[in-house]
Amino acid sequence: MKLMIASDIHGSAYYCGKMLECYKKENADKLILLGDILYHGPRNDLPKEYAPKKVIEMLNNIKKEVLCVRGNCDTEVDQMVLEFPILADYAFLYWREKMVYITHGHVHNLKNLPMLKKGDILLNGHTHIPACEIFEDYIYINPGSVSIPKENSEHSYIILEDNELLFKNLDGKIYKKVSFEQLEF
Repeated sequence: MKLMIASDIHGSAYYCGKMLECYKKENADKLILLGDILYHGPRNDLPKEYAPKKVIEMLNNIKKEVLCVRGNCDTEVDQMVLEFPILADYAFLYWREKMVYITHGHVHNLKNLPMLKKGDILLNGHTHIPACEIFEDYIYINPGSVSIPKENSEHSYIILEDNELLFKNLDGKIYKKVSFEQLEF
């Protein structure tokens, strides 16, 4: 199974469109969204082509292909217009015998870990900074942000397939590759 993982669209029709172009080119089986879909939030400037209604339409068109968790900018009113579930605080995925705890990152994060056992993966967005770090007992992965990257990072997403994790920019160029073997303890 091939998964595309993205986060923090923040209502940008421009970057949502670029993300969906990548999703189509990647021919992924599912799109995992790590929250902050429609609203830009009070701490962020408006992203390019801020148009939440267009983002709603684009994402509803692929509603059966999306797995989403709730971001700190996502609310019940957003759920009223999006035709796929967005209000779960977390989800689980199993990849290569590792449990992946999927969340946005505003509650569970590096400073407030969920219940993880040795070798589990914490996957979240929220910081807008891509990361893949191995800690003593767990692995931390963050795809960065589709629309508002921070700390000079790229507009990015992750492809998770078979034996590797590919960090890509919205031009589809790989800027970091991590093999499953590199994530072993």
